[in-house]
Amino acid sequence: MINIKSITKEELSTYPQEEFSGRIIVVQTENEVKKVMTHLSSYTLVGFDTETRPAYKRGVTRGVSLMQIATEEECFLIRLNLTGFPACLVDFLSDPNILKIGLSLRDDFLSINRRTRIEPKGFIDLQQIVPRYGFADISLQKVYALLFRKKISKSQRLSNWEADILSDSQKKYAALDAWACLKIYKTLQTFD
Repeated sequence: MINIKSITKEELSTYPQEEFSGRIIVVQTENEVKKVMTHLSSYTLVGFDTETRPAYKRGVTRGVSLMQIATEEECFLIRLNLTGFPACLVDFLSDPNILKIGLSLRDDFLSINRRTRIEPKGFIDLQQIVPRYGFADISLQKVYALLFRKKISKSQRLSNWEADILSDSQKKYAALDAWACLKIYKTLQTFD
């Protein structure tokens, strides 16, 4: 086990901004989802995240709007509010042979289950494993900063993920979150 200290907000603010430099592919139809799932079926390890349109009224909850699945070179942004939840996507999320790395997955699964029932398999939640590597802070932003000395912006987190067209800022934010999970996991594996 390595001993990594926590990081303050002040320290974090001094780090340069990280950006995902790979391809970002927005997926908006069920047919496109099928093509992406065929492509991703050859991978054994991907980054995973979701975004849900914020509800600003008490008692209002929403289903997941966007699902991000990242490889090292590309990130697919699946607009679930447009594509629905095709069977091939449910199969992918239930495949124990493809490891899907995310953070705070309980919240993701709650949002997903508002759209469709799945039995998730092959998921690894970084919040469950980073403490054994000596991390005091287990947020994506702080773990990433401690490992790579770069910061991840959270400015788009509460934006409208069901907008007719996602902004470039939304796309970059969404892709970075999923890719960062993958990068963190692969780096932690080198410590074992």
